[in-house]
Amino acid sequence: MRAFKQTIATIGILLLSLPISYVANAESTKASLDRANEQLEQSQQTILQKEKEQQAINEEVKDIQGNVQALENQISTNEKSLAEVEAKISETQKIIAQKKEEIVLLLDKVYAREGIMEKRLVALQHSDRTTVVIETLINSESIGNFFERVGAVATLLDADQKIIDQQEADLKQIEEDKKEIDRQQQLLHTQQSDLEAKKAELEENRVKRNEALAVMQEKYQKLSAEINLAEKEKSTIQSQITSISDKLEKEQAAAKARAIELAKAKKAQEEAQAQQTVAPPTNNKDTSTVSGKEMYVSATAYSHEDTKNDVTYLGYNIKKNPNMKLIAVDPGVIPLGSKVWVEGYGVAIAGDTGGAIIGHKIDVLMPSSAKALQWGRKTVKIVILD
Repeated sequence: MRAFKQTIATIGILLLSLPISYVANAESTKASLDRANEQLEQSQQTILQKEKEQQAINEEVKDIQGNVQALENQISTNEKSLAEVEAKISETQKIIAQKKEEIVLLLDKVYAREGIMEKRLVALQHSDRTTVVIETLINSESIGNFFERVGAVATLLDADQKIIDQQEADLKQIEEDKKEIDRQQQLLHTQQSDLEAKKAELEENRVKRNEALAVMQEKYQKLSAEINLAEKEKSTIQSQITSISDKLEKEQAAAKARAIELAKAKKAQEEAQAQQTVAPPTNNKDTSTVSGKEMYVSATAYSHEDTKNDVTYLGYNIKKNPNMKLIAVDPGVIPLGSKVWVEGYGVAIAGDTGGAIIGHKIDVLMPSSAKALQWGRKTVKIVILD
């Protein structure tokens, strides 16, 4: 009885020796993990929000890119228009230069004819033109000479008329060329005005394009910086969670080990209590002192030397406790964990199962293989006590 009390006291001390601070540490670690997970969730939500903003900015960037492309098209069109206007201006300038050169040539011709015309006019002043013609014809020496003189006079008169007609034509052409130069210069002025307007529009479009690109780049760079920051925060939190998770796993492993020790201590307490229970008679004549469900089973003996599994289904270590009273049962027939009186064996714990133990069969634990061989196989009466 004294040994039993000592065993109970030892088990009580073992149970009380479980560090209370471990529970607090586990709770603290779990709380830290929960906070870290909450921060991770918040960080993830932030990243998702930033990604949505990035998507929105991407759409805006596409719009800006479309506007920039439209501006680029306008710039290209303006540049083509500028080139066309400049080509027209160059062509107009060539036309004006050419007309000026033609005027100079005509002026030179007119100037040359003016000398001839002046001499003709001086000659006509001294004698009437008709008188000169008549005198020329009268002074002919013969009929043949007369006709020759008539032809010469006609030629001279016709040449004078051609000079006069050409002079008038050239002067008229000079006036028309001057008018054409005035018209071309007016056209040139209009083209130059258009050119200035096109240049101003081109410059305005380039300014708009550069402003749009600057806005796009600023937004994109700002958002990229925010996403990078959020990713770094997320990475930091994930590292914290990994560290806390490792710590929690270690504490859980320690708790599991403590729980196993506690279970072993509890089993030891139950075994100690079972050993203090008055064992029922081992023969059929004295079973009147045992109460419970009775049945007959086929019993085979085994030991820890006959099996690779030192720990039973309920966690009993039969190698460390070879003398304990334990039987392997079919849980459908005999409940696991129940106390069973076995004829010729005593009170035992139904603490194990076996693949070959089906129905009304049991295995009884012996301290050694030699003891198991002595038991062999036999049909015995059992009583399920609880």
